Amino acid sequence: MKSSRLTHLGRIAVAACVPYLALKLLWVLGLDVGVLDTSRFSRTTWVAGNAVTFLLDAVAAVVAHTLTRPAGRRAPAWLLALPLWAASGLLLPLLTGLIGGSLTGLVTGARNPLAAGDFLQPWVFGVVYGGFLVETVTLLGAFAVYAHQRWGTLLRRPLHALPRTGTRAVQRLFLLPAAAVLAALGTVRILWGAGADLGAPAAGEQARTVLSAASDWAQGGYAVAGATGLVLLVLPGLLPRLRVRVPLALAWAGSATVVACGGCTWLVQAVAGGLFGAGAVPGGLPGLVGALELCTGLVVLCAGAFTLCELTAAAGPAPAAEQALQAPPALVAQEDSVSSASLRAVRECAPTDDR
Repeated sequence: MKSSRLTHLGRIAVAACVPYLALKLLWVLGLDVGVLDTSRFSRTTWVAGNAVTFLLDAVAAVVAHTLTRPAGRRAPAWLLALPLWAASGLLLPLLTGLIGGSLTGLVTGARNPLAAGDFLQPWVFGVVYGGFLVETVTLLGAFAVYAHQRWGTLLRRPLHALPRTGTRAVQRLFLLPAAAVLAALGTVRILWGAGADLGAPAAGEQARTVLSAASDWAQGGYAVAGATGLVLLVLPGLLPRLRVRVPLALAWAGSATVVACGGCTWLVQAVAGGLFGAGAVPGGLPGLVGALELCTGLVVLCAGAFTLCELTAAAGPAPAAEQALQAPPALVAQEDSVSSASLRAVRECAPTDDR
């Protein structure tokens, strides 16, 4: 993995963030460029929402820039991995659902809400989602190069060569149930995307569009993929020759998706409902799915972080003291002869009183 590739990808990712940041800044300052219906949201809600999304994309730009700098190699792993994990959960299902829904609408002739022109002008969606597309490819591509430069020894190993750490039993205790829950949640999302009214409220049925259906398909697919990756990592004997990076990427994307797109959406609705009234709190099966997505994703995040730290430490070079204990016999004998000769020379040169 060449450093020049990492630099180019990171710089393109920073540039891809600029149009979105500029548009959000104009909206926060009160310049409603490209907005057709300013009465859909209250001014406070509109400014607060745009300010939060501006900060999220600004963090992505800072992280992309950090990946291109030498200081990025010395930065704590969590400082870069955590925001990139969250960005993966937001960007991957968003673009997958957008592309899948748009193509489905073109083929079937279904109404695409992005082309309706009742809230934002169509060019706004082109600027926003076009930037997201470039940002997703370049930002996550830059992180992939960075990860192989920093943890390539572990990522390129086959599953059967993973170090046998002392917490393997505890990992299975937490991650296997989490994988089962992820698979169940993904299945529910896929059924919703296919049109099933499984616990969905009547208002949700009426508001369903080709993009919302594709979004459910995308979130469900990533959740099932994450469950598959977790099982392969916890039970490496199933596919022992598979490289670690494949199931790890699946578990990464699946856990990030259920937290960022499902769990955080439920959390925001629940907090808003608690502060401003009970109408915004999702109930029934959608509320249960959102709560389980948040909890399961956080369990996978915590367990995965501890596991990766343990595996990285086990796969790294041995400490200096351990390397000295494991030195070849010939080298040890040579060091002993040099030490003995030095000791004899010191004794011959030392005065009688010092002896």
